Amino acid sequence: MDSPVLLVIVGCEVGFWLIVAAGLAVRYALRARRASTFILRLVPVVDLILLGAVALDLHSGASVEQIHRIAGVYLGVTVAFGHAMIRWADIRCAHWFAGGPPPPERPKKGPEAFRIEIVSFGRWVLAAAVTTACTLLLAVTVADATQTNDLFGVFPMIGIITVIWLLTGPAWAALDPGATKRS
Repeated sequence: MDSPVLLVIVGCEVGFWLIVAAGLAVRYALRARRASTFILRLVPVVDLILLGAVALDLHSGASVEQIHRIAGVYLGVTVAFGHAMIRWADIRCAHWFAGGPPPPERPKKGPEAFRIEIVSFGRWVLAAAVTTACTLLLAVTVADATQTNDLFGVFPMIGIITVIWLLTGPAWAALDPGATKRS
């Protein structure tokens, strides 16, 4: 693969987790909650770096490849799921390093499991919307007609992921007879 976008995606993933680790280390090792919150709020900078890298690559005339589409999906996922991933890590660090309660076990069945699947699917829908918005932004700002047409190849991918997620998430969880019953 000739595209530098793959390296930027990998760098952004590493950067995301380094920022999270640094933020949580400052929170629990140094007991500096305000400073850790500042560090954790730097996570969107990683997203801007990725968007900028894709824009620069397209502006320089690069042909749109699958990795450009994947970059859009990656960006949407980090925006939609980033806060939840940070919260997940924070709960565990609080337990391991600050005497916090153990993380709750994820329910496998019942209304709470169904609710979790609905929330997760809602996050995916947000990720798809962010991916769509970024794709349209690139299409109207830096992409030429051919690049725009090729960028729009992300939409079938989003559709397939959405259908699979719906079927394996909320629809599957709804098959549990107790999934939608209120307690």
